[in-house]
Amino acid sequence: MKRVITYGTFDLLHYGHIRLLQRCKDQGDYLVVALSSDEFNAGKGKKSYFSYEERKHMLEAIRYVDLVVPEENWEQKSTDIDKYHIDTFVMGDDWTGKFDFLKDKCEVVYLERTPEISTTRIKSELGKS
Repeated sequence: MKRVITYGTFDLLHYGHIRLLQRCKDQGDYLVVALSSDEFNAGKGKKSYFSYEERKHMLEAIRYVDLVVPEENWEQKSTDIDKYHIDTFVMGDDWTGKFDFLKDKCEVVYLERTPEISTTRIKSELGKS
């Protein structure tokens, strides 16, 4: 079984997120999503609209997602690869090159983002109404 992992906040869930998760799942048989905790987001200067538990519940309802685990710090990626027996690490192409250091542990794939949609764009446009 080929195991895949991706990371994200997945706030204001939209079709770009669903497309990303589908394409992540296409990389293997079992998809682990490491979901940024509220505390980790706060440390990055971010605040999600939905709480960690609400975001986790939404992700668990998506058929492409097999397991949701908390992302609590930047350093855990290497540990997660071992802990969850990951074969492929996947991120959006806005992170290209930033996780190449993991290539000695697993395959690293950067997927193209859905260009016309983002949580940042949604928040910005909602703020204009």
